Amino acid sequence: MSDVHRTYEIRCPIHGFVALNDWEWNVISQPAFQRLRRIRQLAWTDYVYPGAMHTRFEHSLGVMHVATLLYRAIVKNSKSILTSELAYNDTGLERDLQLVRFAALLHDVGHGPFSHASEDLMPIGEGGKRYAHADYSVAIIRSELRQAIEEHPLNDNYRFQAEDVAALIAGGARRSKHSVFWRDVIDGQMDADRMDYLLRDSYHAGVQYGKFDLHRLVSTIRAVSYDDRAPRFGIAQGGVHAAEALVLARYFMFTQVYFHKTRVAYDIHLRGALKELLPAGHFPRPVDGELQEFLAWDDWRVLGLLSEGKGGEHGARLKTRDHYRLVFWTPEVPHENDLRQLELLKGRLGGLVVAEEAASKSWYKTGPTDIPVVDDLDETIVNPLSDHSNVVKNLESNNQVLLYARHEDVPKAEGIVEEVRENDRSK
Repeated sequence: MSDVHRTYEIRCPIHGFVALNDWEWNVISQPAFQRLRRIRQLAWTDYVYPGAMHTRFEHSLGVMHVATLLYRAIVKNSKSILTSELAYNDTGLERDLQLVRFAALLHDVGHGPFSHASEDLMPIGEGGKRYAHADYSVAIIRSELRQAIEEHPLNDNYRFQAEDVAALIAGGARRSKHSVFWRDVIDGQMDADRMDYLLRDSYHAGVQYGKFDLHRLVSTIRAVSYDDRAPRFGIAQGGVHAAEALVLARYFMFTQVYFHKTRVAYDIHLRGALKELLPAGHFPRPVDGELQEFLAWDDWRVLGLLSEGKGGEHGARLKTRDHYRLVFWTPEVPHENDLRQLELLKGRLGGLVVAEEAASKSWYKTGPTDIPVVDDLDETIVNPLSDHSNVVKNLESNNQVLLYARHEDVPKAEGIVEEVRENDRSK
């Protein structure tokens, strides 16, 4: 007979040991979660950075670990705010820690094969909006993982329903004022997901771009009190540069790894191959009767089909490493002349352009979601991070556009590109 009070430890290259209780161990032992071992975190990135073979399984454990660090730091640094404004007692804080841990652990359980690279193959739902992996995560929690969450003996102390975990991930009417506050730990500009994937992805890719001072940032986390609204998730002034480094780490990782020209090309081929492999050209919906079909899709299944020669032209290119080649790109922040040149080139290149990819990536959002910073000398003074950091305030969105041609058409395409650029220079 198993000991429900037993704890487990899993060694992690980023965080050392990640601790789990028997309840969490039972949840990760479920087939729907074990599937994440067969979902790569960064799709085909290993074709550029060979070490980037890590999975959503280890990332999910890491997010739970970081979310726990953030939660405990807030309780330590701001318990008076939590008790006075959110009416917490010690029992409530212990209960919501477990809720946040489950939400962090399960936030990515709905990813499709090769993670974000396949998200464009998710079907259109009601209202004409495409489903996202979070919609699948919520559906899996409500169905496949419901029994493991609700019927474990440790739940006698909390009486969670699977819907409590799903609501913290998805939002909605079931959220309490408590879960509204804790949602920033799961999904915000300074969340546990972002903190883990930047450190983990840079480690496995073998680059330094994703580094920031996690422990300094965590030590400055606190609840920020307002007179006219509920408390928010923020930092002390001493954490400004650590938060700034987090934003910059995201920028560097995107430009150097996630939007690397060759990595993007393999995403193009993966999407093209999946359109051929999936019965309707897209994944099943996250609804009863189709969710099990979705869960049957993972990297192993896709790789098996590709090894059999399936997946059309794109499948063959993935198998033979004959990816599309970049022939033109705009700056990260294109100006009017860059966009004019882009449109001119697209017209001149015509059918030589077989793919166009745009970044459209914002690094930091000012306004209501700006991270609040509490003055170190006077806690009544709260200003947004963008007021403290010129770097964050002036970091413009990346709107770079990449144009690709087939390998055999590169010389002709490059000749046209050079001709257009030469004409521009002579004006």
